[in-house]
Amino acid sequence: MESLSKRRLIIASGSRHRQLAQDIAEQLGVTLTEANLREFANGEIHCRFDESIRGAQVFIVQTHSSPVNDALMEQLIMIDAAKRASAKAITAVIPNYGYARQDRKSAGREPITAKLVADMLQTAGATRVLSVDFHSGQIQGFFDIPVDHLVAAPVLEAYLQKHTDPHELVVVAPDAGRVKVAERYAQHLGCDLALVHKTRPKGTANVVEARHIVGDVKGRHCVLIDDMIDTAGTIVAACDLLKEHGAEDIWVMATHAVFSAPATDRLFNAPVSRVIVTDTLPLGPEKRFEKLEILSIAPLIANAISAIFEDSSVSEIFGGENLL
Repeated sequence: MESLSKRRLIIASGSRHRQLAQDIAEQLGVTLTEANLREFANGEIHCRFDESIRGAQVFIVQTHSSPVNDALMEQLIMIDAAKRASAKAITAVIPNYGYARQDRKSAGREPITAKLVADMLQTAGATRVLSVDFHSGQIQGFFDIPVDHLVAAPVLEAYLQKHTDPHELVVVAPDAGRVKVAERYAQHLGCDLALVHKTRPKGTANVVEARHIVGDVKGRHCVLIDDMIDTAGTIVAACDLLKEHGAEDIWVMATHAVFSAPATDRLFNAPVSRVIVTDTLPLGPEKRFEKLEILSIAPLIANAISAIFEDSSVSEIFGGENLL
């Protein structure tokens, strides 16, 4: 039988969020293995690992940040290099999974790109995938390899427990798709739940209309919880509606801070006092503003990597509540 002492844990990072990979490696007590990523003059990507990874369990950390296509291609090339270097197992660690919103056909002649990404990762040689807060649970079914789905709830809930009074708190789902997640937060925190009913005009992208509030928010401290903030149209529309219905204080929480323009300006000018996100995506100075707080997701990912490496349960980290 193979003992843990004979196993080797390799953590390698893509170029998109090296600081997060470094934080994960520090949590695990290992050093990052250099992948020596470089580009040829025409933009083609090259990778060569610094050390032998034959027989090792390799975890390739790459969040799919903008430009997403470059981030994805870079990770695919790193996985292929690890496969051809005879790694025993290759886990694609994807804090933010690219193309997650294209998880179904909402109109004729559209692709299901989230499935295409899953196919590419498997073809490249990934034997396992680890990601945080998929846009929808069905993405797990796009893979024919094990998928470990992590949720940022423990990190966000710990923040709320420290900084809020549950008697005054109302957890708000920004749309019907997030009700189940918001309800779980409300149960854990012992607070009330509300819902924003929104519509998205047919044939549009990044355009939403918040229409109604279901639940009592007047005079309450409301916390909107979503999986991602892209242009912030959904969140800001919900904030405006909450304010109209008498919410006293409004916070926004999200796992993935995409912050495509004009998200930063919208959030800065929105009727919110705090915007709390995790660091699944890198946030440069141009995307930061006074109301923003960033929480580290590294300990959560490190615990999951440790569980995978030791052949123990990832679900136990979340008490079995890491499903969407």
